[in-house]
Amino acid sequence: MKRLLLIALPLLLLLLAVPPLMLGMPLWQLGNAVSLATGLGAKLACSGRFISGFDDARILDDLASYAAINRQLSLDFGVDRVEVSLFGLAPASATYRPGLGCTVNHGDTALVDALQPPARSTPPAQWPARDGGFTAQQAAVEAALAADNTEGLQTRALLVLQRGELVAESYAPGYNADSQLLGWSMGKSLMAIALGRMEALGLLPASPEGPLFPEWGDDDRARIRLVQLLQMTSGLRWQEDYIPGSDSTHMLFHARNASSVALRSPGLHVPGKHFYYSSGTSNLLARFAAARLGGAQAQLDFFYAQLLHPLGMHHTVLEPDAEGIVVASSFVYASARDWARLGQLLLDDGRLQGRLFLPAGWVARATAPNTSANEPRYGYQLWLNDGGAALRWPDLPRSAFAMLGNRGQAVLMVPEQALVVVRLGWTAGAYPLSRKMGELLSRLQNAR
Repeated sequence: MKRLLLIALPLLLLLLAVPPLMLGMPLWQLGNAVSLATGLGAKLACSGRFISGFDDARILDDLASYAAINRQLSLDFGVDRVEVSLFGLAPASATYRPGLGCTVNHGDTALVDALQPPARSTPPAQWPARDGGFTAQQAAVEAALAADNTEGLQTRALLVLQRGELVAESYAPGYNADSQLLGWSMGKSLMAIALGRMEALGLLPASPEGPLFPEWGDDDRARIRLVQLLQMTSGLRWQEDYIPGSDSTHMLFHARNASSVALRSPGLHVPGKHFYYSSGTSNLLARFAAARLGGAQAQLDFFYAQLLHPLGMHHTVLEPDAEGIVVASSFVYASARDWARLGQLLLDDGRLQGRLFLPAGWVARATAPNTSANEPRYGYQLWLNDGGAALRWPDLPRSAFAMLGNRGQAVLMVPEQALVVVRLGWTAGAYPLSRKMGELLSRLQNAR
């Protein structure tokens, strides 16, 4: 009874002292909300400090952009971990492992402790190649970043490749070309590309047959195909709203295995007929790849040896869950230049240094509209401008497609202009991608 009172009293005081607007959530969700705040806080604080090099003020500002109450989180940093609580409630922690980033602690850590960070090759002196002409285009990009931040959009990095060359890049104060920043859902696109690489090496048929997971062998989910996971048309029930207690928040901050939540999800629609954005399906892709490759360590080794290193992505960290599987939906930290390398691979039709790196025709498949009736403008973990009743981004060319992530992360590919644009930042609301990228393309056009 005494323990119950010790828990209930701070909750009651919080209810009385903090207005609902500050909480950023309904009062009836307070219990789940507190554990979400500390789980989110532990994950982002750990990675923000040990990967991105943020101080406490920067970390708390970023957390407060989700809910004002997060500014009250207590952050206690150790040598390689952070302990987080909210008014002493719902303590959570995350641990940093060199080369592996941060993982929220959920009981036994033996599986993730056993992971060995892949060996890193020596990075090239510089990539992409500069053309020596950082003049008008550079000024255009600097002006675009300044305009963003005058609007309060918190753009931290803005970079442009044209025809494979770095023609301009600009960074907000405190950030530079080596800053490793969270891509959020852009990790989904990286996961899809990794599967393409597996296919190119003969490790994965284009259309694997049979149930994707043993757990699905005895029900209708056996009909789900890999392409439907890639296109988010699996038909699985999922809750992507990120409210306290939802599938998405449980997956990221409370589950030992990020794929386990979607793995248990029942079928709701006929596979291939209905699009629903689901981070859970991206982690199912990671689970599938790990099983094909031989486990968590083999998956991690593959990512680095067969994708990141060949592309020159030497400022990238893939973070695993507590069972060692990469959290492909959300937890990839990379520099703007590394994100640009990934975009250039797609713009070059899957070729690297003139040779096929992805299967012939894979990029065309990946950027083709899906088969759903409700939202075809989505490919293999990629957002498409065209393919529906109207353009997704009316200010951009029809051919444009993109990797997108929370807080306005974007890698935009514009094939007809041979452009890759990377935008990294921390926009609290919706980043006006169509308008801002349209303005930038116009600035670049005028700078020639």
